[in-house]
Amino acid sequence: MSKIKIEYTSNPGIIKFISEKMLTESSYEYNSIDDAKNSALVQQLFHLPFVKKVFITANFIALEKFDILEWKEVEKELQEILEMYLDQNDSLFSEDKTEQLVEVYAESTPNPNVQKFVTNKLLSNQHIELSSIEDAHEVPLAYELFGFPFVKEVFISDNYVSIQKTTDLDWFEVNNSLRDFLKEYLQSDRRIVAEGYKPSVKEAQQNNVKFTATDDDISKEIIAVLEEYIKPAVAGDGGNIQFLSYVPDTKEVNVLLQGACNGCPSSTITLKNGIEATLKQLLPGKIGAVNALN
Repeated sequence: MSKIKIEYTSNPGIIKFISEKMLTESSYEYNSIDDAKNSALVQQLFHLPFVKKVFITANFIALEKFDILEWKEVEKELQEILEMYLDQNDSLFSEDKTEQLVEVYAESTPNPNVQKFVTNKLLSNQHIELSSIEDAHEVPLAYELFGFPFVKEVFISDNYVSIQKTTDLDWFEVNNSLRDFLKEYLQSDRRIVAEGYKPSVKEAQQNNVKFTATDDDISKEIIAVLEEYIKPAVAGDGGNIQFLSYVPDTKEVNVLLQGACNGCPSSTITLKNGIEATLKQLLPGKIGAVNALN
């Protein structure tokens, strides 16, 4: 009998069901039952009223729920459903692999030098930020994007690519070229990221003072707030925020801003009026200041 292990994540709305065997070599993200034409199991999951999103990659299935119940109320039943399905079926996906038409559209961001290109295909479940072609050998999509002479930085996350350009041209001059390139690249099903690739976390410094990563209870509370309240808004603007450390003596929070947020003229306002204000409101008395160590 197939065995499924339940694993909680840092986001209380998301739970992972990990299989003892490989489920897929690709990654799939489903936002509704209409997206799930290639999987009877995912269609079955969306018939459950609390299922908001389904994500499948490697050896696990991740579910995001609507806030109408707690996972403990349903996780055992879900575990049994998945184990039974895997026992009765050789694959999670149907044999009819009708080619999905890839769509790509451009979105402006608060950073005038960064454009966000959104697609209907999952690109990566990691946050990948690259500032040169030399760093991109294990990220083929970014490597080819750096072939455009105006591409300065590339940030890949979820279903979008944020591209920072040089300042000597306007977006309207290159938008169509980038969109056409991305559509062709993704439609050809070429590899986006090398297997086993892990983004390197650049040693963030400010005034030459190195940070020390922390994992105390307040740090965990900060991470939970960032995941639930801050990251979705930042991702909507083509960026990402990564927690680095918490300094108990000064109550300072150190974070790393990535993608469109890095170098954005309005990032200081976002940091103080958005991120810092939210943390102070939700964690009263525990937050002094928020610093971006880029």
